[in-house]
Amino acid sequence: MKAWDTSEFPDGVRLLRAAECEPQPVQWLWRHWLPRGAITILAGMPGTGKTTLALSIASIVSSAACWPDGSQCIKPGNIVIWSGEDEIEATLLPRLIAMGADLERVHFVAQIQDKGSFREFDPSTDIRQLMMKIAEIGGAAVVIIDPIINAVSGDAHRANDVRRDLHDLVVLARSNAAVIGISHFSKSGGKVNQHPLDRVIGSQAFAALARVVLVAARRSNSDERLFARAKNNLGPDGGGFEYSVEHLVIPHAVETSKVVWGDSVDGDAQSILADAERSVNLSSRLDEAKDFLCGVLIGSGRVPSTKILELATEAGHSTSTINRAKAELRVRAEKDGNGGWFWRL
Repeated sequence: MKAWDTSEFPDGVRLLRAAECEPQPVQWLWRHWLPRGAITILAGMPGTGKTTLALSIASIVSSAACWPDGSQCIKPGNIVIWSGEDEIEATLLPRLIAMGADLERVHFVAQIQDKGSFREFDPSTDIRQLMMKIAEIGGAAVVIIDPIINAVSGDAHRANDVRRDLHDLVVLARSNAAVIGISHFSKSGGKVNQHPLDRVIGSQAFAALARVVLVAARRSNSDERLFARAKNNLGPDGGGFEYSVEHLVIPHAVETSKVVWGDSVDGDAQSILADAERSVNLSSRLDEAKDFLCGVLIGSGRVPSTKILELATEAGHSTSTINRAKAELRVRAEKDGNGGWFWRL
């Protein structure tokens, strides 16, 4: 936006003529998944590994590694992490080490000096001071706030309170940072056909304010997990990735965990979550879906995923069940040069 020379004008509202502006493309850290300059919400039920997912993203950015879809993070960037739930040395640091983060680029928000004494950092009041510290280290590519509800000093179930109290985080994001706010699903969530955005704890303003909402789920009675895109105001939504949380031991006999990314998953977030959290026995439906997939793929080489899902819908199979069948059959998902996805046995 054009900078104003305030000395030329009296006090009052400034209007910027559209003809004087230039359109700017969205800056993505991870194309169509994680935008810079905006707030992204990562939400899910307990036990899905939301914090570990966020740390996986941080590790990829800090070391300019590859994203789950195989694309390359263009350049490494600084990471700033505030956690109100996990210890740095016992939990956060070991996970970052396990996932190959460049520790020189990772910064934890610890205490804050206030009137000559130290106290705990409070994201509901101290974000502006954090912005100044981030400027001192040359900026940040990713800022993680865990949980984001702690950034609200008022009533987290009132839209006006949420929008007012998250204003400083919005300003922080405008410094070209991808702000990731970790949140939980409400305990009353999980109703049939309930949209994932309606399950994010607190006011709907959290999901409304975020430009992207990512969700995590864990299959009932299983260690399999799913990561999906529930909202994207800046690009396509839907789709996701399988992942698992692997437990391991790093040097100094420290037990920790890391995210291991799996295959891509097609479908909308609502159906992906519904399938993952369904408690009834779906073995017969799954077997039928596996038979269907084999019938489509055997002898066909690779088939566009959109075509498979279209045929599956016509045959009465849900997208989520087809994705489970795909995982069990170890169907490979491949991306062509034009960005389309194909499946092959």
